[in-house]
Amino acid sequence: MKVGVKVFGLLGLLLLEALSAEAQVTIEIRKLPECTPAQDTLFLAGNLNNWNPRATNFAFTKAANHRYYLALPAGSGKLEFKITRGSWETGETLASGAGRENRVYTPGPGKDTLRLEVENWQDNFAPVAKVHTAAANVQVLDNAFWMPQLNKSRRIWLYLPPDYETSGKKYPVLYMHDGQNLFDAFYSYSGEWSIDESLNQLFNTEGREVIVVGIDNGGEERMNEYTPWRNTKYGGGKGDAYVDFLAQTLKPYVDAHYRTLPGQTHTGIAGSSMGGLISLYAALKYPKVFGKVGVFSPAFWVSPELYDYVAKTKPSKKLKLYLVAGAKESEEMVPDMARMRDLLIKRGLKPSALKYQVDADGEHKESYWQREFPGVFKWLFSK
Repeated sequence: MKVGVKVFGLLGLLLLEALSAEAQVTIEIRKLPECTPAQDTLFLAGNLNNWNPRATNFAFTKAANHRYYLALPAGSGKLEFKITRGSWETGETLASGAGRENRVYTPGPGKDTLRLEVENWQDNFAPVAKVHTAAANVQVLDNAFWMPQLNKSRRIWLYLPPDYETSGKKYPVLYMHDGQNLFDAFYSYSGEWSIDESLNQLFNTEGREVIVVGIDNGGEERMNEYTPWRNTKYGGGKGDAYVDFLAQTLKPYVDAHYRTLPGQTHTGIAGSSMGGLISLYAALKYPKVFGKVGVFSPAFWVSPELYDYVAKTKPSKKLKLYLVAGAKESEEMVPDMARMRDLLIKRGLKPSALKYQVDADGEHKESYWQREFPGVFKWLFSK
């Protein structure tokens, strides 16, 4: 269903001026493709809203001059974004239909207006043929696994070690978020981690083995489900229910139906951005369930309440934690992660049980996390 635009006259323009007065950056879209449906709303999807293509608080306002405006608050930091009409299928492209790189803009010290033109839309072209890339030992456990804590269902992925069918052994398990981006480029919306290829190679070269359970995110519900606290601007607040589902429903099912090593020291959880945040929270809320945590580029800024939660929580003595991020991410990323590292150590986490890594070339995207995953996995699951 398409959302109607708001058309303003003089009062609308005055309102925009008032909003801009409080903003650090005002984005103005000056030109759109002629085929753009007049009733469609434009959205900004980027690092400010975890790339949600339909975040209502990042919707542009159409003014009487037929241009579109979005005022961003001061302190937004470096921006990486694209323009959409509410989905990635209706996202912007180059004039030829080729995918465009993320728009990047670093605000200066004062107020500014960023003027843009959208060249074309993805849905003006035949869909680009996508191929399945999942290895033969990846399967869909269930396309509609019931999540009673959230009263909805979700697709669950399963990676089994290459020798699972012949060995009779039991294996450690790693639970991962954003299942769409883990194994199969056909379903990914921003690139895949190639978890299966990486683990198959580690099996062949080093004999390393693990079962990986991938949980699809809920699309527009991703932000809501990946933090326990509600952010007044970005949403949230369903993280407790999501973590309860992992610990109380999904893990018992996996342990009952597959040959797993169910103990804390053999069970990990990992994710990036909001997935990194909820992974750490899950390990702290369920210390006897998750003993290994991979936190990639954590979006701690969305839920500063997590620092207070950590300050009141004593980490398990058996916890192993890997924190990794890139210096080319947001300005807050590395300082926030360092603050969390120091707080966890202060609360009793052994320095030898915590790995902290900052890469000078690291960016907030799947290709970076794909590159770093093997190292994180090897350290977390080392004997």
